[in-house]
Amino acid sequence: MSDKKFPEFANPMARPKYVGIPTFFRAPWKEDMQDVDIGIIGVPFDGGVTNRPGSRHGPREVRNQSTLVRMINQATGVAPFETCRVADIGDAWVPAPFELTASHNAIQDTFEQVVKNNIVPIAVGGDHSVSLPIFRALAKNGPIGMVHIDAHCDTGDDYMGSKFHHGAPFSRAVEEGLLDPKRTIQIGIRGTVNDRNLWKFSHDSGMRVMYMEEFYKLGVDKALAEARRVVGDGPVYISFDIDSLDPAFAPGTGTPEVGGLTSLEAQLLIRGCGQMDIVGADMVEVAPSFDPSGSTAMVGANILFELLCVTSEAFARRQ
Repeated sequence: MSDKKFPEFANPMARPKYVGIPTFFRAPWKEDMQDVDIGIIGVPFDGGVTNRPGSRHGPREVRNQSTLVRMINQATGVAPFETCRVADIGDAWVPAPFELTASHNAIQDTFEQVVKNNIVPIAVGGDHSVSLPIFRALAKNGPIGMVHIDAHCDTGDDYMGSKFHHGAPFSRAVEEGLLDPKRTIQIGIRGTVNDRNLWKFSHDSGMRVMYMEEFYKLGVDKALAEARRVVGDGPVYISFDIDSLDPAFAPGTGTPEVGGLTSLEAQLLIRGCGQMDIVGADMVEVAPSFDPSGSTAMVGANILFELLCVTSEAFARRQ
């Protein structure tokens, strides 16, 4: 195809959706991590799941569905590809996927290289256990705050002999001095439990837990005001589990819980984080095999774009 005949297609990201290699948002592929401000990186690992596996295939399908996303956020006006050098920097894949601790160490090694190259990472999981090795790479100079949007607090403890599963990354992060619990808010928590004290760690450590019923009563604007109060002006990480959405919008995940956020509520929550000092983010737990329609990965790709937009705003302010 000649760019001279169709100059509007000179930018590969503007070409028809079905054309080209499906990188994240059809951004440049740069595994060498050179000349990158914000790196979108897949973490195809689900060795930490406690029930339904499959999120190791999430990054690939989110890449595919992200080709549907255009370059400008119509709602906020943010155009991240104009203000930052955004690239798909490949995958933090693990050479020994059958050993959980070694896998987390390998993921940490990759993200340490990302940080060493002064790249702000936005990760696509994979199961939620991958957030812990990301924190280990990002928070070496002191604990950071977090906006955590999820159906589950993920602050559990030992499960069947391991403390490093996808239901416990943030209790471990607090214990390791990586996450400041008093600057952490968890939004959308809901579902049935076998233990009334399942999320005791969150409450005892000082995290602000906003159960789904409270969010429903408050609404998006008041929930965001509370989030801003909690995290303050310091560095913040946003962690988004796709199961925070109601299964009507995102059935393709390992631990679905009914009564969740709508897609629009999730978008509005992330957009409302635009003034925070975001130093990294993740979107996890897309398991394509449980949603043959592809809609969960498509929603995940759009959530990923919202994360990219607010991260690019924070990056631009720091320059």
